[in-house]
Amino acid sequence: MMQAISPPSPLKLLVPTRPRLAPVTPNKLILHCIYRSDSVQLPNGVGSSRADWQSSCAILASKVVSQEQPTDKSSEDSRGADHVAAVNGHKASIDLGLVPLNKGSSDGDSNNKKPTKSLSITDLSPAPMHGSQLRVAYQGVPGAYSEAAAGKAYPNCEAIPCDQFDVVFQAVELWIADRAVLPAENSLGGSIHRNYDLLLRHNLHIVGEVQFPVHHCLLALPGVRKEYITRVISHPQALAQCELTLTELGLHAVREAVDDTAGAAEYIASNNLRNTAAIASARAAELYGLQILADGIQDDKSNVTRFLMLAREPIIPRTDRPFKTSIVFAHDKGTSVLFKVLSAFAFRNINLTKIESRPHRDCPIRLVDDASAGTAKHFEYMFYLDFEASMAEVRAQNALAEVQEFTSFLRVLGSYPMDMTPWCPSRSD
Repeated sequence: MMQAISPPSPLKLLVPTRPRLAPVTPNKLILHCIYRSDSVQLPNGVGSSRADWQSSCAILASKVVSQEQPTDKSSEDSRGADHVAAVNGHKASIDLGLVPLNKGSSDGDSNNKKPTKSLSITDLSPAPMHGSQLRVAYQGVPGAYSEAAAGKAYPNCEAIPCDQFDVVFQAVELWIADRAVLPAENSLGGSIHRNYDLLLRHNLHIVGEVQFPVHHCLLALPGVRKEYITRVISHPQALAQCELTLTELGLHAVREAVDDTAGAAEYIASNNLRNTAAIASARAAELYGLQILADGIQDDKSNVTRFLMLAREPIIPRTDRPFKTSIVFAHDKGTSVLFKVLSAFAFRNINLTKIESRPHRDCPIRLVDDASAGTAKHFEYMFYLDFEASMAEVRAQNALAEVQEFTSFLRVLGSYPMDMTPWCPSRSD
């Protein structure tokens, strides 16, 4: 006689509960970013996955302590589904130790909240939970050119103003923002050296660039006439870019530098300064209730600022569109080292678009002792270099492998798509 097989106990069908997380203090931030192990095919056979490409290119060893390659898939699954998020389209295991959000608020409400003031060092606390809207940090206040560049780089993003450049970097590193947009160079004023130094100090990666035409306006309170202006305030580069035009307008006012252009407009409006004008954008005039005394006052109509887009992770280089790669290196001791480095690109027909030298802060001076001539002092420099090639191209990999032979330090800041959008010197809104 056959016996009926009894179904298993309902208790055995229950899904085991996840282990409770250890409590964390609100001011403690623990970040683990683990790439998923599925294969991502790259052109020209450069690695079989994102992690393979990142490890095979030794030059990308930028001391990113927040990234860890998984070795056991079970360890990733054991962390629980609540700790799996999508970062740049790749699953990442994240343990942020965040302060819990208000349960009554919805994602839609949080996306509509605008910051009431610029972020400062004291505001760098654990980040809120990610919503569907991309958060982009920039330096300045609403109405700044950096905010407009962020909107061009990431349409419909949530722009987060920060009061300093280093705060922008920290906002992305601490997950307050997803991306950062920072000015790198201007066609008239040259490089923004502060941001080049910060690129070396922080572990963010360049993931894109955007070129933004700058259109300056002379702003003042409503009813104020130009002949009543005794002071003009703005960012130092904006003042320099409009010097000739201000003289032609008959303004013999004192020039005074402030942190940013839109901040100058906000300062005039909040303090009701009727003898002061600001150089800023037309959007700043609209935001702070100022009138435009003169439009398009830049000395050169072809005034363009190049902005860099930064993220916590590098993007996968490709060959189906024009790419640019940015590196920084310190040359080793020897003769004609810089010539040898540049020759590595010239021999492979790789076009260089920029080279910039900055003081080597860890070793600013090198002493060379000569018994017959005495002691010579040589200044040591770091060199920032941009070239038109993707790290997915074999010629770029071979060039950097050769460069590594002549350098004591080499780091790839990013390999990213070039901004190929058409541009003409017209008014930017």
